[in-house]
Amino acid sequence: MNLSKREKYFVSTALCAVVVFCLLQFIIIPFFEKRTRIETACRAKEKVFEEISVLSAEYQAYEKRSLDIRGTIERRKKGFTLFSFLEKTAGDTAVKDHIKYMKPSELQSTGTYKETMVEIKLEGITLKQLVDYLYRVEFSGNAICLKRISIKENKKESGYIDAVLQVVTFRQA
Repeated sequence: MNLSKREKYFVSTALCAVVVFCLLQFIIIPFFEKRTRIETACRAKEKVFEEISVLSAEYQAYEKRSLDIRGTIERRKKGFTLFSFLEKTAGDTAVKDHIKYMKPSELQSTGTYKETMVEIKLEGITLKQLVDYLYRVEFSGNAICLKRISIKENKKESGYIDAVLQVVTFRQA
């Protein structure tokens, strides 16, 4: 095929354009798209890894706290009961005479420990008496904590309060 110089130039330009188009369409554009997808996936995986690291640290903190509580529970005196402990502490802090009622209950659990709760209603006590009682209960070293508290002003005596406490602890099942 005899082509003039001008025709050869057009054919070679068209051939170059087709080659450039094919390079762009089938190699360069897919390369950059895949690179972008990989970078996005890497960022997503990094976020997941950071979340896992945070959750792992939280889990380890909970595990340590659980071991501390387990040790505290195991070191209690033999025959320890929440009800008798709260009653004795009430006597020590001079609020025993102000106890309206004490309702013990045991909550359902499936693990190796059962949650024991006692609801106490104290009537006609001072704020200082309540604080002393709560301090002795919570810082007794027996893994006891206050779950709920309701404080109201005593309607009969000015300067006194009524309180309903829910105190909980765990015992081995």
